[in-house]
Amino acid sequence: MRYSLIFLFFGFSSCLSFKGITIPDQVKTYYVEPVEVRELNAPAEVAQIFLETLRQKVREQSRLLYDDQDPHVIFTPVITKYSINSVAPQEGDLVAFNRLDIGLSISYEDTTNEENDYTKSFNAFEDYPASENLQDREEELISTIFDDITERIFNDTFSDW
Repeated sequence: MRYSLIFLFFGFSSCLSFKGITIPDQVKTYYVEPVEVRELNAPAEVAQIFLETLRQKVREQSRLLYDDQDPHVIFTPVITKYSINSVAPQEGDLVAFNRLDIGLSISYEDTTNEENDYTKSFNAFEDYPASENLQDREEELISTIFDDITERIFNDTFSDW
């Protein structure tokens, strides 16, 4: 029993340290600028979905408070790619899967230390059966893609201090 508790403690603490999230004490607030969409094929709601996904990620996984007046850190996202492509060709000019591919650029500004500022591009995709209608799956696919991208943005931003 004692070894189980020790293992549980070290196993749990190693999971906590695995994230490696470190935010300097002087950084207390964040803001996400409205999302610019440069891709004409993107649905109208894609900007709002990404905005809310990133806000939620920072709110739930950090101690930072949302502040649109005088934030310490600012995220400026731009959706640069939204495409649907055929993948996995089969005999007879048929396609087994389609791929929704979304790319974006994010500029990050740390008003407390400009050495932490960056601009990076992120891309993710999800495949779905060609026999399915995109409109039936689009919201789910976008959500999955944005969860992946926001996880990478969060880790790139707050694990490299």
